[in-house]
Amino acid sequence: MSIFSFFKKQATPADEPAQAQQQKKAASPSDVGKFYNQYNDKFLQVYGEVIQAYRTTDVSKLLDYEIASIGFQPGMRACDAGCGVCGPATYFSQKCGITVDAVTISEVQKKDAEKNISEKNLQQAVRVSLGDYHQLKSIYGAEQFDVVYFLESFGHSYNHTLAIESAWDALKPGGFLYIKDLFRKLAVLPEHQPKIDYEIGRINEAYRYNIAEMNVVLDALRKQGFVIMFMKTIDLKLEDFENLTISNDFQELTGIAKIEDWENYIFPVDFFEIKCYKPQHELQYGLSHYFLQNMYWMQVHKKQEEELDYGKL
Repeated sequence: MSIFSFFKKQATPADEPAQAQQQKKAASPSDVGKFYNQYNDKFLQVYGEVIQAYRTTDVSKLLDYEIASIGFQPGMRACDAGCGVCGPATYFSQKCGITVDAVTISEVQKKDAEKNISEKNLQQAVRVSLGDYHQLKSIYGAEQFDVVYFLESFGHSYNHTLAIESAWDALKPGGFLYIKDLFRKLAVLPEHQPKIDYEIGRINEAYRYNIAEMNVVLDALRKQGFVIMFMKTIDLKLEDFENLTISNDFQELTGIAKIEDWENYIFPVDFFEIKCYKPQHELQYGLSHYFLQNMYWMQVHKKQEEELDYGKL
């Protein structure tokens, strides 16, 4: 599941300080579930089965881009954390020959996802569960997945560090974590930052979101033990880019906080994608191409290089 829309109320940031906006408590998983239960039909009407704002006009080009970024291989088992109605999950399974366990916090989305899966005859390849992606180990068990991915759903986390820990626990050693989401913009001009922070506060409140700080997320990933493979802008071709007008369509349909003053509006976020690797700590994998990170992880587990079984490398 995911959400981002442009919006701005008619009042000015001075009406409510940005600091007060930022200090508002992040939405709970239950709050997020209720939000999608209420607005799921509207999302499907505007977005279709791929509820991502940063997208291509032909949504298959976006999904193909994500396949390449994530690096799916036939036979992989993936977890879609915040799956919406399983539009991406079913596409990835059909195109890449993978199995997907998808989790949503919304009862309404789960029902529509099950219908989507059934209509595509993918019941053996894609399964959807109702649950909280902060608790993947409790839902699926430890070290089950080759890939865990968040497609504009990571921002619904009330605790980004906890979401990262959850993905770590669910991944096999050698597995990959992929996050595509929006992150707080850092202003070039100091006078812009209060406006940016104000808009972020409004997004978070209206859409049960918790827009992340990029450096905080990167620190959390590294402290957890992940190897950062890349962090970059989402390089969609300009001629394919949808230009986020779909978010405005959602506003018009729902009446949720339209932008009233485009002239003074400052876009408050940047979209990025992050891919990480969970190091191997089984000895036979200690000298993969991530050998420095793997060797450090062996030190964490108090293993020695001479213990390696080189016959298995």
